Amino acid sequence: MRTPVPSLPSPTPDIEVAAAPRRGVPTVVVASPGDESPEYGPGGADLGTDWATAAGLTGKAGEVHIAPDHATGVRWVAGVGEGAAADWRKAGAALVRAFEARAEADSDAGRKVPRAVQLTLPENTTPDQISAFVLGVSLGGYRYKVSSTEKPRLKSLRLVTAEDLRPAVDRALAFAQGTVATRDMGNTPSNVKDPTWLASAAVKLAARLPGLKVEVRDEHWLAAQGFGGLLAVGGGSASPPRFVELTWRPTKAAGPHIAYVGKGITFDTGGISLKPADGMHLMRTDMCGGASVIAALVTIARLGLPVRVTGLVPVAENHVSGSSYRPGDVIRHYDGQTTEVTNTDAEGRMVLADAIGYAVRRVQPDLIVDVATLTGAMKVSLGVRTGGLFSSSDELAERVAAAGARAGEAWWRMPLLADLEDEVVSEIADWRQCPPGPGGITAALFLRKFTGGIPWAHMDIAGPARAEKIYDEVVPGATGFSTRTLVELAASYTA
Repeated sequence: MRTPVPSLPSPTPDIEVAAAPRRGVPTVVVASPGDESPEYGPGGADLGTDWATAAGLTGKAGEVHIAPDHATGVRWVAGVGEGAAADWRKAGAALVRAFEARAEADSDAGRKVPRAVQLTLPENTTPDQISAFVLGVSLGGYRYKVSSTEKPRLKSLRLVTAEDLRPAVDRALAFAQGTVATRDMGNTPSNVKDPTWLASAAVKLAARLPGLKVEVRDEHWLAAQGFGGLLAVGGGSASPPRFVELTWRPTKAAGPHIAYVGKGITFDTGGISLKPADGMHLMRTDMCGGASVIAALVTIARLGLPVRVTGLVPVAENHVSGSSYRPGDVIRHYDGQTTEVTNTDAEGRMVLADAIGYAVRRVQPDLIVDVATLTGAMKVSLGVRTGGLFSSSDELAERVAAAGARAGEAWWRMPLLADLEDEVVSEIADWRQCPPGPGGITAALFLRKFTGGIPWAHMDIAGPARAEKIYDEVVPGATGFSTRTLVELAASYTA
């Protein structure tokens, strides 16, 4: 019997834009650092230097304090720092976490538990600031837990502001829903999340979005089409592989046809090249690249972006059995190229090679972007908050990095070193899957062999796809990293 899991996607607070505050609802006041004392937004006129000093308020981003309020008893004061979008995102995330911690304490003590807050925004609030704040509120309180109990949550946030900021709020909510969907898919335990489940999740998320088409191909179709890499990786599992193709073709499309390719390994034991036991439980998130592609296509469709995008997700479970593929095997991919397997734990590049080859031959896009939790080497190189970016195109690399900056996701471009090209060449096949040397770079060089000369970018998210502690709007578990970058990248071609 399968474990019951939370619905997909998880709920986020309802956020409304209104012209006036509502009586009886706790208020939020924003604060920023001043020359001598913090400066307050609307609703904080009676909060002076003495209170700020006593409370320890400076106005820096992420600070949250409680001040007395005659009407509701509690008034929240949230620091927004110098006003950068990242500061507002941090403020929103800190606010929702502080609110829910107070709500839980009230519930435990038998006190009345508030479920809503309202914020009157300063008149000079920009669309970027309010978008970031909405993202922070929507994502900062995210939790995924298979449990019989439910802790108090923030149900709604009322933003008192001008009506012309509503589009920025709606756009931010679409981005937040996409990020939450990616987190949900990543966090779902692998006794539930087999390849069929992930493919079904794509179908469910895309339902009721006109213009977004989803096709799921099974192992029989894969065999007939020659997806040797995907079949080899999935061959050791009792749950057969799947191939998900999402197609967004708006009536009036601008810019290039984009292909997004995402690694969808629903659990990775390492296969015969077995992983160490420590940390293997985290391999339920090894499909976060695929989840990002699914959620990005859904978000692009929800926003109605006028750009043609195809999403390809090869889905498999890399397991150990008598039918597992082996080191030393030679695999023929969809496009006919062959690979010598040297490490079955380098399975991500095997399934991506098939999907990228399929994109080149069948989809025929103008550019290809793949995203994957691909190499531990990238986590060592860049840590857990920055994604690795490789590209055959300077222009595309610049667009990805700029999209990430707008999305609040950091990328660092890595080199495709020419002196390592020979390392990818095999003596008994076309290519060697896992050569020695800097692992993130050689993996990217391997993938480039399948791109057919089409402008291509590779996004290695092995570090930032999952988190072990809270920072900014991120909470432990799957982070949803790269989803917003993919959407922003597509949007950059519609301007």
